[in-house]
Amino acid sequence: MTSSSTFAPQTTEPGSTPGGSITDEPAFEQRGIDYIPLSERRGTPIDLFWMWAGALFNVEYVVYGALIISFGLSFWQAALVIVIGNLSYLVAGVGSLQGPAAGTSVFAISRAPFGPRGAKSVSVFNWMTQVGYETEGLALVVLAGLALFAKAGVGGSTGLKIALIAAAAAVQLVLPLFGHRAMLRVLRMLVPPFVVLFILLAIFALPKAHLGAGSNANWETMTGALALILSAGGYGWVMNASDFSRYLPPEASRRRIVWSVALGGYIPSTLLSLLGAAVATAVATASDPISGLPHAFHGWFLIPYLVFVIVQLFAINSVDLYSSGLTLQALIPKIKRWQCVLLDTVVAGALTAVAIFSSGFNSFLEDFLLFMIIWIAPWVAIFITDWFMRRGRYDSRSLLTGRAGIYWRNEGVHIPGIVAQVVGMLAAASWLDTTVWQGPLSKATHDADFSVFMGAIFGAGVYYLLARRSVPREAATPAADPAPPVAPG
Repeated sequence: MTSSSTFAPQTTEPGSTPGGSITDEPAFEQRGIDYIPLSERRGTPIDLFWMWAGALFNVEYVVYGALIISFGLSFWQAALVIVIGNLSYLVAGVGSLQGPAAGTSVFAISRAPFGPRGAKSVSVFNWMTQVGYETEGLALVVLAGLALFAKAGVGGSTGLKIALIAAAAAVQLVLPLFGHRAMLRVLRMLVPPFVVLFILLAIFALPKAHLGAGSNANWETMTGALALILSAGGYGWVMNASDFSRYLPPEASRRRIVWSVALGGYIPSTLLSLLGAAVATAVATASDPISGLPHAFHGWFLIPYLVFVIVQLFAINSVDLYSSGLTLQALIPKIKRWQCVLLDTVVAGALTAVAIFSSGFNSFLEDFLLFMIIWIAPWVAIFITDWFMRRGRYDSRSLLTGRAGIYWRNEGVHIPGIVAQVVGMLAAASWLDTTVWQGPLSKATHDADFSVFMGAIFGAGVYYLLARRSVPREAATPAADPAPPVAPG
């Protein structure tokens, strides 16, 4: 597998003809964060629709829908929050446009607004977030496996739990190691069976739901639920989006990319979250999709349900594991992608063991989803604002060559990006409401949570004010010599 430090030719690359199906890609991906030459660009925007739909027709979104009911919302309040909050997949669509333009991964592109050294700080945050998601998925896989063994009359001993954690981690390695082509094809194939599962879940569960039960929560509580949906939904997926769009040709329709990603994410996330919220009105433990949801349907469906749950969770974890590996390469340029995947799996497996052998998993999940928005809210806004300010033009070579590139300002740190990120994080934290931390503005407004909006507004606003002249001027700088040096490794 090549080193992650392959350098970038520009779109003037001679003899390069982009296009063709993703099936023309190598079965085993050889590239890391290095530039994807035009001759290797494949696929169309609709491939992104199927990829996101296949990943997000997932039981995790049933959990999120049930989780916001536990905030004290009525079903109709939860439905409003879900329908509005998942419009954030339009942001994920816009956050997919940088990949085809730059030809590299998200946190290599992030060097443009933050600088090669400055971007390492946000890359660390992203790696921790991705590993957190992987831990969540693996923990739910293990819980599903334990439920299957319990159905067969086998108790959940310590040895069994350890064996399931190790087995789940080993299986999780496979798809991200094969890479881009395998992931897009497998995720697309998983859409039809997942749709069938969703329909069956709805048929079994909805007749038992009590959509008019309970009382309405106040508006402050609804803002906390909205923050969770934004974090778990489209706003929180921008950090993965261009990792999968970077193989598209640069001339691919921007409008189709945005709508393919937006609809591929919005449809499954909204439907499944609505189902989770509805089931939560009838099943007290619905926020646990393993032990809670099965009470809503007939016993014969338990085994196929658990099997599908496991497959679904491996699918969505593959997306996180693929991107976390690329993020590690942005931090440690000489590391191979397979080494990143292996390291992430070991760390996520260890954290899964901690989660399985401790209590309070749902509290951990809620706080994790809300806390990560502190850094994500400003970062997304800065990342997209920078793209607009430079009109989608990147010097791909400079993103990957460090000191030799135009993004090496102030010893590799772009001050406007770092200042905007810090200000945005402080703004988000000031209006965050979790069981561990409550910001002063949240306290002053009776537990309201505007962390996402505060982080985005202050992050984008400060970045624009500080970089509104320098970034457009930088984007107009002629690109570096397009002839790439030989990649080491």
